[in-house]
Amino acid sequence: MARLLNLITDIDGVSVGNATDLRLGSGVTAIVFDEPATASAVVLGGAPGGRDTALLDPSMTVGAVDAFVLSGGSAFGLDAAGGVQAGLREAGRGFPVGDVKVPIVPQAILMDLLNGGDKDWGLQSPYRDMGYQAFKTSAKGPFTLGSVGAGAGATTATVKGGLGSASGETSTGLRIGAIVAVNALGSATVGEGPHFWSAPFEQGGEFGGLGLPAPISQADIRMRLKGMNTIATTIGAIVTDAELTKQEAHRLAIMAHDGFARALLPAHLPFDGDTVFAASTGRRPRPDLPAFFELCHLATMVMARAIARGVFEATALPVAGAQQAWRDRYPDCASSSKQGA
Repeated sequence: MARLLNLITDIDGVSVGNATDLRLGSGVTAIVFDEPATASAVVLGGAPGGRDTALLDPSMTVGAVDAFVLSGGSAFGLDAAGGVQAGLREAGRGFPVGDVKVPIVPQAILMDLLNGGDKDWGLQSPYRDMGYQAFKTSAKGPFTLGSVGAGAGATTATVKGGLGSASGETSTGLRIGAIVAVNALGSATVGEGPHFWSAPFEQGGEFGGLGLPAPISQADIRMRLKGMNTIATTIGAIVTDAELTKQEAHRLAIMAHDGFARALLPAHLPFDGDTVFAASTGRRPRPDLPAFFELCHLATMVMARAIARGVFEATALPVAGAQQAWRDRYPDCASSSKQGA
């Protein structure tokens, strides 16, 4: 097997494409499967926005998807799935209904309308076109993290959010990867310092290698929010090459939400729309129960790592009053992490 890139594209049969508009302060990310992938989802935030998420319930009929979409734009961003669907239809993809094929493209959106970007787009939102662009540029291999795609305009309580990804491999060789747009109402960092809540799971200094502060004080665990009247939302996907049922994919999404809880303080608030999609490409054998437990364990850790990477790699929007990025607020830590890379 190929060397891990520490990205969701380490999963064979998965491509990622991003469309980014920094003037708009928003973007779209498409996760595209070479073949229909068994899929489910779990929504734990209190203010979600999505498309075709209900069909991913294990009790529903359709068992596989062609792509997932993560987008900014709040409810306006739901147009993005239409653009990805158009690209898939153009490619002859979709669920067969008689002589018609209907591409299955579940989507989740985040709220980035108040980040200072120019949202005066006129009659039609730009998200359908951005969705199509994200699909057309989707590719295997490396892709950029930080202020790109659905993470372009993302923010958190303390520093700018962004698009993150990470991957891992079980002891039996099964691979799992996460991708996430971090736009949390809470914080990915500890207190007012540069350390990440995800630090215990970090691998190879992927988000600075700072560890956790010692000790963690009562002030550090005080609730920090980016605004009581601001709707936020962290949205992501977890994908494995192991063959899973729809019910098992649902459990994997629940375990990935545990990664939210380990990386963000607090997570799953009434004004978050926190959503995780889960999918199986089925290119590796079906795991036995101990192997599935390990896969679930890794789902938590790779999602926690992906969240920290999204914040670590982010850059501030080029607009007046934009939220500082982690590397701007902690330049000495950013410099040290580059030297140690």
